[in-house]
Amino acid sequence: MSKDWMILLQQQNQLAKVMETNQATEKFGLVLSEEDARLILGERKEALREQRRVEFGEGIVPKIIYEFCDSDFIDQNNYVDIIVRLQEIFYLFKNEMMDEITDDELLHFMREQFEEICFGDLDYLESTCLANFAQAVRAGYGGYKSSQGYGEYARFDEVKRWDYELYLEALRDLCWR
Repeated sequence: MSKDWMILLQQQNQLAKVMETNQATEKFGLVLSEEDARLILGERKEALREQRRVEFGEGIVPKIIYEFCDSDFIDQNNYVDIIVRLQEIFYLFKNEMMDEITDDELLHFMREQFEEICFGDLDYLESTCLANFAQAVRAGYGGYKSSQGYGEYARFDEVKRWDYELYLEALRDLCWR
C-alpha cells in the first residue's frame, strides 16, 4: 500500500511540474491542459520503458518544454505531439551517446539543430543531425563539453549548406538582367 501511495505522489508532483510550465509558455501561445500533460507523461513512461531507462525526480519533460517553447516551428496545434516526439528522441539519443552527454548539452544541441538545420523537421533531427552527432560522441568526440552543445553540428554536417551571401548575389544578378 505505501508503495502505491508513493508512486501516486510522484506522479502528482510530475504533473504539477509539467503544468507549471504553462506560466512560461503561455506568452508564446502554448498552453497544456491537464489532459495534455497526462498524455505527455504517459508517453514519457512508454518511452522510458522502450529505451530501458529509469528517471527520477521531475524528469526531462519540463526541461524540453522550456528549451523549445519559443520555437518558430511549434504552435498550439502541434505542441503536444512535438513534445512527445522530442522526449522519445531525447531518450533514444541519451542511449545512443552512452550517457556521455549531459541532459542540457543534448537539449541545447537538439534545439539548435531543430531551429537552424531541420527547420522543425523531427525526422531530419533524429535520422541525420543526431545520428551524426551520436556517432561522433561514441567515437570519442568531446568538444561539445566546452560549448554546452551549441555550435557543434557544422563539424559533422555532410550536407553542403546554402551560402546566404552567394544566394543574394545570384538573386541580384537575376533581378538586374
